[in-house]
Amino acid sequence: MTIDERVSIGRLAKAASTKVVTIHYYERIGLLPRPPRTSGNYRSYDHEHVSRLRFIRRCRDLGFTLDQIRDLLRLSAHKEQDCTNVDRLAAAHLAEIEGKIADLNRLAVELRRLNNCCVGGGRIADCRIIEALSD
Repeated sequence: MTIDERVSIGRLAKAASTKVVTIHYYERIGLLPRPPRTSGNYRSYDHEHVSRLRFIRRCRDLGFTLDQIRDLLRLSAHKEQDCTNVDRLAAAHLAEIEGKIADLNRLAVELRRLNNCCVGGGRIADCRIIEALSD
């Protein structure tokens, strides 16, 4: 896609590896600006829409919430501004992720312990895993 080229919503979706319904949703909640329409009343997207949608998708892939993405987009619009707020937002997200990793590690330890209690081939009524989950 060239800088000046305008594309349909289908081509935008393909260029950003997302679904049309997701683009509509992002437009509705204000993450993606609504594009101008052609004389035939079709949406007409440009390079900025592609870039912004790819940015949103990358943020979503990294687990940022829609509110966090909204903040990042707002901050990114001020190119000359100090990046302290971006750093703060990223650090808070990292702390959240590290907390989830710790929770998942605890869960893995507990599931290993439960699996080791079960000899298999027994009856559900005697299953130590079901018993442990029921407490």
